[in-house]
Amino acid sequence: MMDIRKLKELVRLMVENDLTELDLKDKDEQASLRRQTACSPPQIIHPASHAGQSAPGASAAPTTGSAQPRSAKGRAAVAAAPELDADLVAIESPMVGTFYASAGPDKPPFTSVGASVDSETVVCLIEAMKIFNEIKAERSGTIVRMLVQSGNAVEFGTKLFLVRPS
Repeated sequence: MMDIRKLKELVRLMVENDLTELDLKDKDEQASLRRQTACSPPQIIHPASHAGQSAPGASAAPTTGSAQPRSAKGRAAVAAAPELDADLVAIESPMVGTFYASAGPDKPPFTSVGASVDSETVVCLIEAMKIFNEIKAERSGTIVRMLVQSGNAVEFGTKLFLVRPS
């Protein structure tokens, strides 16, 4: 049996190095560790709908564990969101990778809330297998909300931005 201190150290190293899997094997011991990342796809919040059902036209919002905001002000904002967002269209990730809002840490973001975009406007980069892919808006409108922070992992279909079509 592996010492609990060794396991804790392995878990700490996984977190520090952003690893999701770790398999170790030597002549005496073997350990296989897997963890879910905090960068899972955004969850959909629908206060007015039943669990497991999504309301049509509702938007996605990233959450950190609990499905409801803790403050009354936050709950009111979430409750009003489906009505306000009914006309919004999402720009979704076409691939799995890492989302980048700008071309570099010292570069301005490709777009921001309130910016007008058209079908050819580059809105972000997604790095997949060391290749940076330009993601275009593919629609005309105004960016209303940015749903992913730069540097976060995204999955295929993750909603990146909400756009009010023009």
